[in-house]
Amino acid sequence: MTSEQRRLQPRKQPRQVRAELTRQRILTAAAHVFAEYGYAAGTTNRIAERARISIGSLYQYYPNKDAILAELLTRHLDGDRAADTLRRYKRSPEPLETVIREFVHTVIENHLDDPRLLQIMIEQAPRSGELLERVTRLEWEMVGDLRELLHGHPEVRVRDKDTAARLVASTVELTVHQLIAAPGSIDVTRLENELVAMITGYLRA
Repeated sequence: MTSEQRRLQPRKQPRQVRAELTRQRILTAAAHVFAEYGYAAGTTNRIAERARISIGSLYQYYPNKDAILAELLTRHLDGDRAADTLRRYKRSPEPLETVIREFVHTVIENHLDDPRLLQIMIEQAPRSGELLERVTRLEWEMVGDLRELLHGHPEVRVRDKDTAARLVASTVELTVHQLIAAPGSIDVTRLENELVAMITGYLRA
């Protein structure tokens, strides 16, 4: 394990319920602290205070706040259900617009928990080689599922379905990331409707 990996790895893997609950408290407290104070001012002392544990106890689990934010990002990735949605509809007789709406809706839902924290994770989260590989793997899985969907759905008229799959995946993910995480609120229903109309129209053209 490299020094970079050690810096971003949790120190202690909980084996008892009590230890796991403590780790959950740390992560929950960190999410609130980062969202409230920003990453620079979101110190481990503030996190420990919010979690109602000593700073020494926090350091038993995480070596620094980078490791805490990295784990929050990992959990965000683990909670992404977009690929599961695509797999469920790959051979479905549902209309194309219905399938795309379910996909877009799932991606939006995955980003609504805390837009401020999402912005911090996108812009400031430390990314180890392992984490970047994981992000890339998830992206390619999504593209693969989209490619299969586009090749099999009778309403899809776009010629280059391989490129279309990459465009749809990137458009939805990047647009939702940027608009949900950006300062100021956005009407998520309108965002969903416009994305669905744009993508469905492109795929049917």
